[in-house]
Amino acid sequence: MAKAWTLLFLRVSMGWLLVIWGVNKIVNVEHSVAVANHYYFGFLAMEAALPIAGIFQVLIGLLVVIGLARRWVYPIQLLFNGGSLVAVLPSVIDPWGWIFEGSNVFFYPSLIIFASAILLIVFRDQDQLAWDARRQARRNRRKTWTASRCSH
Repeated sequence: MAKAWTLLFLRVSMGWLLVIWGVNKIVNVEHSVAVANHYYFGFLAMEAALPIAGIFQVLIGLLVVIGLARRWVYPIQLLFNGGSLVAVLPSVIDPWGWIFEGSNVFFYPSLIIFASAILLIVFRDQDQLAWDARRQARRNRRKTWTASRCSH
């Protein structure tokens, strides 16, 4: 059961990170445009596109938090976090700026976040506290109950 609680903590913290990033795109568009221009080569730097992207990111984050549609949302989360990792890769490789100018030690956790996204995918089937896992367990119990009643 300890693994289930660990996966729950990982799922909630990773999903909530996406929610926070998404809300920032919705409510702090100017900052998000600046981030997109600086780190993502202007990708989604259009003021009209950022709130839409933010809503999508919040939705994915909430699905991760509750553990619904994990087969689909975990890979999307991995893409989001992988894109962020690539954007700050010089800071991950050289957090103190000894080789790459402009590196920042505060971006090093992007590697840990990416690794956590991979762990959620790898251990997806062992997360018994996710909403879709609990739904599946209920379905299986109903099928077993129905089959046992019919066999008598």
